[in-house]
Amino acid sequence: MKIHLKIWRQKDANSKGALVDYDLDAVNKDMSFLEMMDTLNEQLVLKGDNPVEFDHDCREGICGTCGMMVNGQAHGPVPGLTVCQLHMREFQDGSTIYVEPFRAKAFPLKRDLKIDRSALDRIIQSNGFISASTGHAAEANTILIVHDTAESAFDSAACIGCGACVATCKNSSAALFTSAKIAHLAKLPQGSKEATKRVIEMVHQMDQEGFGHCSNTEACEVKCPQGISVLNIARMNSEYNKARLIKE
Repeated sequence: MKIHLKIWRQKDANSKGALVDYDLDAVNKDMSFLEMMDTLNEQLVLKGDNPVEFDHDCREGICGTCGMMVNGQAHGPVPGLTVCQLHMREFQDGSTIYVEPFRAKAFPLKRDLKIDRSALDRIIQSNGFISASTGHAAEANTILIVHDTAESAFDSAACIGCGACVATCKNSSAALFTSAKIAHLAKLPQGSKEATKRVIEMVHQMDQEGFGHCSNTEACEVKCPQGISVLNIARMNSEYNKARLIKE
């Protein structure tokens, strides 16, 4: 396959960036998208040029750090996949592919396709956990949880924090991410004790980080590689309103 690439190159956050053209003449259709990027970088290094910088880790769709915009879509054109699971057979021979970083005020660009997602970490650090006594973990069967409740909590907990929901949202909202992290604890008895404090502090931190407001377009759910439901956002709003009433 022959592929024409237009890749965003930017030295750092303070430098001006631009789309740069690259051509690859021998792309195997069974390559993953990141393998194709590796091939490009090998050619650039051999020519003495700087490689295109991008984040990745597991390459198995688990960590989400590979997130980038491919032809204007977070993680590319195939639903339910991260970029590392995207393969070149999804593109036609001779295709032009635009590759850009996730863009959001709360995701400052570091270089090329690399962004700083630490804002999501700070939302978790604000109260996305439970307090528990130290020592041996309690026997799992001592807390009985209805199967449907456990499955629902697991569905919310499946969020990998890739940031695709933010990059896709026209307002750069982190509501889907934050609500998933709130909901999976709110649904379980272990999280009930701190539920009021948790939702208030996590929503406050989300706002402090500069994410926009949710406008219910549901684009976040469409591009989420884990299929996290926007019903989590409704749950978060309910939990937040209830918490404010209790606090007041």
